[in-house]
Amino acid sequence: MPSLLCCFVTDTEERTAPTGDRTTTRPSLRVILVLGAMVALGPFTIDMYLPALPDIGTDLGVSSSAVQLTITGTLLGLALGQLIVGPLSDSLGRRRPLIAGIGVHVAASVLAVFAPTVAVLGALRVFQGIGAAAAAVVALAVVRDLFSGNTVAVVMSRLMLVLGVAPVLAPSIGGALLIAVDWRGIFVVLAVIGILTALIGVWGLTETLPPERRRKSNLRAVLGTYKSLLGDRAFMVLALVSSVAMGSLFSYVSGASFVFQDQYGLDEQQFALLFSSGAIALIGASQLNVRALARWSPLQITVSALAFATVAGLALITTAYFEFGGLVGFVVPLWFLLAGVGFVLPNAPALALGRHGEAAGTAAALLGALQFGVGALIAPLVGVLGNTGVALAVTMTACAGLGLVALAAAAKAEAH
Repeated sequence: MPSLLCCFVTDTEERTAPTGDRTTTRPSLRVILVLGAMVALGPFTIDMYLPALPDIGTDLGVSSSAVQLTITGTLLGLALGQLIVGPLSDSLGRRRPLIAGIGVHVAASVLAVFAPTVAVLGALRVFQGIGAAAAAVVALAVVRDLFSGNTVAVVMSRLMLVLGVAPVLAPSIGGALLIAVDWRGIFVVLAVIGILTALIGVWGLTETLPPERRRKSNLRAVLGTYKSLLGDRAFMVLALVSSVAMGSLFSYVSGASFVFQDQYGLDEQQFALLFSSGAIALIGASQLNVRALARWSPLQITVSALAFATVAGLALITTAYFEFGGLVGFVVPLWFLLAGVGFVLPNAPALALGRHGEAAGTAAALLGALQFGVGALIAPLVGVLGNTGVALAVTMTACAGLGLVALAAAAKAEAH
């Protein structure tokens, strides 16, 4: 595979070279904290109510698969919202779309407290996702506004620390809340988190896109930018790799509560702790990635991580199917798989965004939309396959394998 990757690596690295109008120095702690708060809104929105999924099904009188569709609704909202907010942030600047989007998130969170049916809750979760998308896409666009080259991958790795910590905290907070309140109280807390995120954005984020670098906001210009992105084969392959890696992660998010609570008999608090511990692998890999970037290119790390995740996934399928080692036998290879994903998630998006710094908001929007759109399609598969350990293992492994095949196919096409 290294020889096949030669042309693909060369083309990608040429496009990610520093442009001269952006800094490549080490990012400040303040920038990381502000951007981290913004990207944390999405994971908190997705993960905080996971311990309550069985309770929601019981309260609203629906099946587990129906409740899981509310996760899909959130992911669809995140995908749709980014397609809208991305071009707006390229034409209006980063701050105004950010604040407006978070306002939508807060309103949807408040209304979700009073949702009478799972259909209404699912619809409101779509709007929650649309609002959270504003924070996600603006954060990625700001990274590309300020940095270039391998520094983008370094910053993305630091943000992956946040994306790892958020799933650690969110289910634990949700599980703790369920001791005192029912599932509706979780949405009150999400509204508060949205308000705090908006305040951080107002006070901590300066405008990073000056008027002279903004793009036209008419429909033809926006569609033209999307057409250009869709026509860039390397960008689309890297976006696909990012998307299936995210799909693997969302499969874990969607199915873990049912696998750990129903199959292995854990209670809500035990599930929250075990689910959170899985994020340690994700966090550790993303931070080791910063050191790895000093020796290897982002693309080399991505290929190796996908191969590692696929092998770990095959081991996970084996232990799940034959029930080797019980819960421990299931969790250990799962952590290795998550570690592989933890290396892919900062590098593949960084490579993709590096190709289109002139339209960072729109590129981040398309990338994010594909990530969450694919995640929305893949996450329900765990439920369709039965919400078992085998179903979770097969879905996650298939995602990693698909990413590896996509990179190999693209490299082979470039070689010819």
